[in-house]
Amino acid sequence: MKIGMIGLGRMGANMTERLLRGGHRVVCYDRNPEAIRQVAEKSAVGVDSLALLAEQLAPPRVVWLMVPSGDPVDQTIQSLIPRLKPDDVIVDGGNSYYKDTLRRAAMLKEKGLYFVDVGTSGGIWGLSEGYSLMIGGDSEVIDRLKPIFQTLAPGPDKGWGRVGPSGAGHFVKMIHNGIEYGLMQAFAEGFALMERKTEFKLDLCQVAEIWRSGSVVRSWLLDLIAKALAENPDLHGIMPNVADSGEGRWMVFEAVDLAVSAPVITLSLLQRLRSRDEDSFADKLLAMMRHEFGGHPLKKEE
Repeated sequence: MKIGMIGLGRMGANMTERLLRGGHRVVCYDRNPEAIRQVAEKSAVGVDSLALLAEQLAPPRVVWLMVPSGDPVDQTIQSLIPRLKPDDVIVDGGNSYYKDTLRRAAMLKEKGLYFVDVGTSGGIWGLSEGYSLMIGGDSEVIDRLKPIFQTLAPGPDKGWGRVGPSGAGHFVKMIHNGIEYGLMQAFAEGFALMERKTEFKLDLCQVAEIWRSGSVVRSWLLDLIAKALAENPDLHGIMPNVADSGEGRWMVFEAVDLAVSAPVITLSLLQRLRSRDEDSFADKLLAMMRHEFGGHPLKKEE
């Protein structure tokens, strides 16, 4: 199958390589010429415009987007529309907000085009391990794209599936990422407590290795923790600043809209936001209040 890939960041480039290894032909476009050159070296067809990308694909075309969520997706779709024909398919494999996906699917349907949303998980390990694909859209179109999903997934019959109509794929990925926030925060807090218990002189890498076998909390995240601690036990040189892709925020908004209690995920998101405040006014105010009502000492800036 011949596929158009737009967006050759690390994940887009890795997905392209996995498709090539699976015998698919891939036509690639990115605004960065160097990114195009690198995938072309791996036998992809590199083009320098969306017009050329569309010309290289035989109808019904399949164009896969791996671009940042928000305006970049809308802009790319608008640029593609004049170059596509009815029954062509646009796949959004990025972290788009599911409500944006619903809007885009309805707009493209009016033009005779199909829109498939694929929540994609796997990060930098997807090239070797395969990607978890949560797919939303028309079931007949998804069946048409089955060879692509089977190639990208960990196996032909595992790690991927249609989870519902348009928007469902990105909705499920949003929930997936929210759960990920909570799991990561729990691990981080637990290891922080063990690191602080200095009288036991705990070897955190050893603990992680023990937990990796037989423990209820064994997981891929724990595998990554063990690897990181083996390489850098004190996490030297790492700034305590944690970014978020936006999906955790969207999940918290959804929890409020649906009146579903989600305190763990909500607090894990707030902790990420908190990590970026190097000069926390809130912490200063807390210290001041403790000083005022209890006479607790204040640490002054030098």
